[in-house]
Amino acid sequence: IAFDGRLEPSFSTLTVTDTSGKQVNTVKAAVDAQQPTVISVPLPSLSAGHYTVHWAAVASDGHRTHGDYSFDVK
Repeated sequence: IAFDGRLEPSFSTLTVTDTSGKQVNTVKAAVDAQQPTVISVPLPSLSAGHYTVHWAAVASDGHRTHGDYSFDVK
């Protein structure tokens, strides 16, 4: 996910859950060292279903925001 400001890597998070609420990513999300406005997480191959991305972003000035969005794998 790309943001419009630098992220604080220690406090910014990104997880993906399946329909039952089980987290599907097994690796912790990371802020890109070359693009400090981008956070990503590697995912395993996903089965067909509905998934939700949960994110929390903390800017370098300490401002925190969070949200989520969903996607489907067919």
